[in-house]
Amino acid sequence: MAELAYACASEAHPARVESSNLSHGTNYMTNWKTYFKGKKITMLGLGVLGRGVNVAKFLAERGAILTITDLKSKKELSSSLSSLKRYKNIRYVLGGHKLEDFRKCDMVIKAAGVPLDSPYIAEARKRGISVEMDASLFMKFSPATHIGVTGTRGKTTTAHLIAAILKQAGKKAYLGGNIRGMATLPLLKKIQKGDVVVLELDSWQLQGFGDSNMSPHIAVFTNFMPDHLNYYKGSLKKYFADKANIFKYQKKSDVLITNRELAKRVKKEFPKLDSKVVVPQPLPKNWKLGILGTHNRENAERARGVGKALGISETVVRKALGHFKGVPGRLELVREVRGVKYYNDTTATTPEATIAALRALDPKGEKNIVLMCGGADKGLDMKELIAEMPKRSKATVLLAGTGTDALIRKYYLLKDDQGPYNDLRSALQGAMSVAHSGDIVLFSPAFASFGLFKNEYDRGNQFNALVKSLRL
Repeated sequence: MAELAYACASEAHPARVESSNLSHGTNYMTNWKTYFKGKKITMLGLGVLGRGVNVAKFLAERGAILTITDLKSKKELSSSLSSLKRYKNIRYVLGGHKLEDFRKCDMVIKAAGVPLDSPYIAEARKRGISVEMDASLFMKFSPATHIGVTGTRGKTTTAHLIAAILKQAGKKAYLGGNIRGMATLPLLKKIQKGDVVVLELDSWQLQGFGDSNMSPHIAVFTNFMPDHLNYYKGSLKKYFADKANIFKYQKKSDVLITNRELAKRVKKEFPKLDSKVVVPQPLPKNWKLGILGTHNRENAERARGVGKALGISETVVRKALGHFKGVPGRLELVREVRGVKYYNDTTATTPEATIAALRALDPKGEKNIVLMCGGADKGLDMKELIAEMPKRSKATVLLAGTGTDALIRKYYLLKDDQGPYNDLRSALQGAMSVAHSGDIVLFSPAFASFGLFKNEYDRGNQFNALVKSLRL
């Protein structure tokens, strides 16, 4: 049965992990440098963010015979295809998939977000073909200590906080997983035994860990809230099942760091879990952070818990947390123009994230925020956000989208509210028309970016570019 430990401030190392006892990697028991040579591998999904491209490069350079298939057209994937044009051992099937490409291969590597009921993945499995994903395949060969971070909110910031602590402690640490433009598999070319790899893992990537019956040595599960209900067809149970792979296969020497509510759920639903479950205590009140918000203080608590599990001193942990300045696109102060501060919080794709941003920037309810939000619907309940908006914001500027339409039907507009706008430039101009010196313009969408933008990063980049072009 999992041991439930509540980590007290007085405990030196409540669940210390000795890296010498860790041996999850190298399931294939062979050298990654030669393993892929001559293997027929089908990659399901290439994409335009760079992760698929970097996986393809790694495999092509190892001598794999690649078939890359994607629903997007050659034109839509032009930037990715251009990066791979020098490799002659890659064949492309674009604008759709063919079952035959999943019948006569040695391995399928699927991208994040492939539907749960994909007939192509089902075909491969029916034929006994291994289905892998980037991060979990990496861990099969990696000799490093692995720290995995997941959760509906806070996983990116927590992963970066952990990496900052490790580097402050003088450890050789790498970030992987759900990192923008980055594939995890190529990290094999850099890491050595004794290194530490921090993996930010979304629910889609954790499907690969479930398929491989693996979990990281240290797992951090920040929180669990409704999200991606469009993908999981309204099933929170399926969403949680994917998230649970971060700890489900842990061994006795491993650690799960989470909140009190999730710890109780884990103990109830996984009574035979071998690893130690740790709920960190709140940070001491005199610890100052370089990032705003109660939610970020909670992220820092879990990062501190990882530090304790690895035996890193409190002095080092405190220094790292105090110096950390945040991650782009997450309550990022872009610029101050004529007394108005502009914040980019584009990664807020749920109502809870936008509520956290509003509370972080206006903890006393002074209503000096002009909130820019709106976008594509994910089937989430907006009731709490609708209640919070008039408490913290003086005006709301809406971007067009299916989610925005639903929001407008339920939200009683304020006098100075603007929109919905069909482009970001017009929305920003609307925000500027009601923002005065001392106010904050907060771009925290609460919805997905589909429709007006390529993705949430494109959305944030466009906002930053527009703000930086403003005249003083």
